[in-house]
Order: sequence, then structure tokens, then C-alpha cells
Amino acid sequence: MANTFDYPLVFFYTRDLAQTARFYEAVLGLALVRDQGSCRIYRVGERGYIGFCERDSAPEHPAGVILTLVTDDVDEWYTRLCDQGVAFEKPPTQNPTYGIYHCFFRDPNGYLLEIQRFDAALE
Repeated sequence: MANTFDYPLVFFYTRDLAQTARFYEAVLGLALVRDQGSCRIYRVGERGYIGFCERDSAPEHPAGVILTLVTDDVDEWYTRLCDQGVAFEKPPTQNPTYGIYHCFFRDPNGYLLEIQRFDAALE
């Protein structure tokens, strides 16, 4: 038995799957890898995925979750998303406490998203 899994797939609930799909496909440009009707799964990296499932019980104001997307191109993503009308809660900033460079914005569901670059490579 291996000590690791093949890849992560994290699901989030949404009250409006169509609006969520437009944001993640058209604005972020993520590839849809599986449409399950009431759930859609997107590739966010070579072997990482997120999914959204439409549920009436989805939180209206989600809290306690940050979806972090790691890239070396934080500034490029910030500019690209600003050009598409995305409102950022925090522009790109160096955070010496955690050794990262990052920015924050919210998706149409209210989930907090972070675009982040590590100052040093992870082991």
C-alpha cells in the first residue's frame, strides 16, 4: 500500500451550478473533465481537481475554507482576472510570515480563493 493517494479531488456546494460553471470555465479557464449533471469536476493542475455540486443546502456565506491555487504567475493572474472584472479583496502582497506572495478574491458562491506563490519550493 502506498503512503500517498493518486490525486486530490475536493468538492464544494453551490446553489447555482450554471453561474459557478461560467466563472470557473470562462473566467478562470479551468478545463471541465467530468459533467455529472448536478456536479461538475475541473482540473486545477496536472493531477489536482475541484468539483462543484448543486445543492439547496449550500452555504449562502461560506466561511472557513480557502481554495488556494498555486502558481509562479501571481501578478499575471491578478491582471488577467482584474481585466475580466474580478474584484480582489487583497491585491498581490508579500507575506514574510508564511514565505509566500499571494492575493485573494471570491467566487460567485462567496468562497474565498487565493492565488499564491511559495518563496521556496516545497519538498
